[in-house]
Order: sequence, then C-alpha cells, then structure tokens
Amino acid sequence: MSEDPAWPQGPAPEEERPWTVLSRREVVRNRHLNLDAEAVRTGAGAVLDPYWVMDYPDWVLAVALTPDDRLVLVRQWRQGAKAWVLEPPGGVMDPGDADPCATAARELREETGYAATRLRLVGSIWSDPAHNTNRIHAVLAEGAVPAGAHDREAGEELETLTMPVAEVVAGVTRGMFVHAMHLGGLLLALQAAGRIRF
Repeated sequence: MSEDPAWPQGPAPEEERPWTVLSRREVVRNRHLNLDAEAVRTGAGAVLDPYWVMDYPDWVLAVALTPDDRLVLVRQWRQGAKAWVLEPPGGVMDPGDADPCATAARELREETGYAATRLRLVGSIWSDPAHNTNRIHAVLAEGAVPAGAHDREAGEELETLTMPVAEVVAGVTRGMFVHAMHLGGLLLALQAAGRIRF
C-alpha cells in the first residue's frame, strides 16, 4: 500500500491553521485507553476546554477469504451496543506489534482457528479523527482455511462462521454490519480483492 495520499489532509490553505494544545490533564490511564482533557486553541483563536482526546492502540481487521469465496466472520457480544454483532475478526495491536499483517494473522488464528496464505494491508482509516488517536488497519487475508483450534482471550464470547461473499455484499446495504469502522475496512478489502467496485 502506498503512503497516505495528499488529500484530504494535505497541505492546509494559508487561512487554515492547526489547533494548539494549551494544556493536558490525564483523566484515565490503563492498558486499553488513555483519556485526556485538553485545553486547545483552534486555528480561528477559540479556546475549547475541556476537549476530550482518547488515545487507543491501533486496531487491525482481518478480512479473510476462503478458497471457495467465503468470508470468515465472527459474531460476538458488543457491550456498548448491548447486542450480538457480526464482524470480521480483528483486534488491538500490542505495544510490540509493528506489522498490521502479522497482527491480523494472529487475531484471525486466535479468534477463529483459521490461517491465511496471503495477507496484505489494503488501507488504514482513522477510528474517529475528532477525538481518537488510533487507526484501523484493514488487512486482506486470502486463502484462509481452518488451521486448528481457536485461542480466544478470557471474556471473548464469539461464534465463527463463514458466508458467501455475494451474500455479505448484499447484506451491507441491509444492515448486516453495524460497526462503521468494520464496514469501512470490509469495503476496502473487498474492493482490493476485486469483489466490489466503487
């Protein structure tokens, strides 16, 4: 994948100025989330205090295609939504993780027991550029086949299933996927795999 394009975040016109952090107060610090209350001055000179910034680790999404053109998916409980949600497997990049593809391979294996023969990064998107510091890396994992038992973390309650790509594509507009970041990564990977066109 090439470097981020010059748009839309490219060079700002002269009248646009970046915001300045005047002060920062740590509110929460733990292995999952750092929450800061910042005082910022906007480019136009307004002071916003507090302005909440959440510092998360980057996340990966493994969009795994089987040789018979099915997607490997998981259905798991999402406490924020208070619902069972269908999504591609994925997870948090650990502090030592440098390669989104390696992290995606690990998450695919841990959550589903599948392994892929070819993995490639097809896009990276900000989770919420207004308040979050992390990005979601979409990895296309082709040639995915069962490779043993899953190795889920404590507290992970999920079901592994596969669905034909055509059924997934049709389900996108019917609300099959409700997580915006997962939907974005899924669409990037399906386009890279030649299964959809924008």
